[in-house]
Amino acid sequence: MQVGMNATLRQSVGSPIWASLTSFSVGTLCLGIYALLSRIAVPSVSMLSAAPVWSWFGGTIGAVYVTLSIILAPKLGSATLIAATIAGQMLASVLIDHFGWLGFSPHPAGVERLLGVVLLFAGVLLIQRG
Repeated sequence: MQVGMNATLRQSVGSPIWASLTSFSVGTLCLGIYALLSRIAVPSVSMLSAAPVWSWFGGTIGAVYVTLSIILAPKLGSATLIAATIAGQMLASVLIDHFGWLGFSPHPAGVERLLGVVLLFAGVLLIQRG
């Protein structure tokens, strides 16, 4: 649903970048209100500075994904876009697990996991052809 909503927002504001910024702004506002209402403690500067540098780029990846989905949704359709997203995330997840990146414990990419990823990509092709 989010892909369709953001693609429609793009039509209204005339730009995928402005649609992404608007979407993230609304999300940030909602999270800010929730944090204030639930009285969640604000992290200290020392807590924030203790985070690894790479951990700060999650928002950047989210912004790139949302913007690309806004651009690609009308061209690919919702089903193909979401299938490709899931297949790509699974491939990345298998690699992250295999190598133990980003603080995860290593989990070898065995034949079954790799076959599962291949089947997901096959599913993307089937959905796109349908």
